[in-house]
Amino acid sequence: MKFAIAGATGAVGDEFLAILANRGIDAGQLRLLASARSAGKKIAYRGTELTVAEMTAESFDGIDVAFFSAGGGRSREYAPHAVKSGAVVIDNSSAYRMDPDVPLVVPEVNPDDVFTHKGIIANPNCSTIIMLMAVAPIYRAFGVERIVCSTYQASSGAGRQAMLELEQQSRDLLDGNPITANVLPHQAAFNIFNHNSGIDESGYNEEERKMVNESRKILHDNGLRISATCVRVPVPRAHSESINLTLANAATPDEVRAVLDAAPGVRVVDDRENNYFPMPIDASGKDEMLVGRIRQDMSQPDGRGIELFISGDQLRKGAALNAVQIADVLAKSPIGTS
Repeated sequence: MKFAIAGATGAVGDEFLAILANRGIDAGQLRLLASARSAGKKIAYRGTELTVAEMTAESFDGIDVAFFSAGGGRSREYAPHAVKSGAVVIDNSSAYRMDPDVPLVVPEVNPDDVFTHKGIIANPNCSTIIMLMAVAPIYRAFGVERIVCSTYQASSGAGRQAMLELEQQSRDLLDGNPITANVLPHQAAFNIFNHNSGIDESGYNEEERKMVNESRKILHDNGLRISATCVRVPVPRAHSESINLTLANAATPDEVRAVLDAAPGVRVVDDRENNYFPMPIDASGKDEMLVGRIRQDMSQPDGRGIELFISGDQLRKGAALNAVQIADVLAKSPIGTS
């Protein structure tokens, strides 16, 4: 198989390259694409150098799978050209997620939806993926009637420059220098604020609406009640989420823990004795979602309320890894040789 990475010079592009290199994908199988500004850039890959090319309508000839992570505008402009060239597009932007003709896929949750594609498969929002990795196994085992989720989202979720801005602001603050915010709308260092996406007349921001609408589509449950509150926190990498569930059928924390222990892509970190639970520093750079704080919701005395806390790397499972796993499903086996 031959792969293209559209948006190869971004933070998610870095993760695509790291994952594909670890799987033994040869440099000759890769085509790196970006804007004209980044064309000609050299990127080290498995002992050699790859040259980034400018993305054009002709960039996808001979490509089997095109991973897009260059923003919604680029996806809408170039994904149709990639499909016309014979490639399957796995798009990490929001451009096609809610298109009824485009499957929205988390491979551990709804892998069969991959095969309904018409050339484009959408990668869900990172916060949606992280939440459903924990919620979907519980949903299958006990049913879920309602989800209330609060997110603690890392700066790098807004891109490489946002992560660098957090680092610079932290240095400036500790050194007593003035703080400037150019990438994110507010000071990120030592601060939290509402997610930097538009708020509509409902009062919900775009990130929150994505979590609601995408989760319903992935689970094929338009009646699922979901409310989300999404904020940015001064963490470089890995999102965390506090999740409150109302189950359809009562379950104990031990029963939920057993379901999560058996769930692919999930690792239970729930050490009450040592007060050790999921943290972004432990999730960063990892493929697994860390799930803990598994407990009964005391405000729901019928045994149907469950509380969880989860941390997951939004650049890996929340973006690049999920897309590569979709390619695995397409190939009906893991791509790569190692």
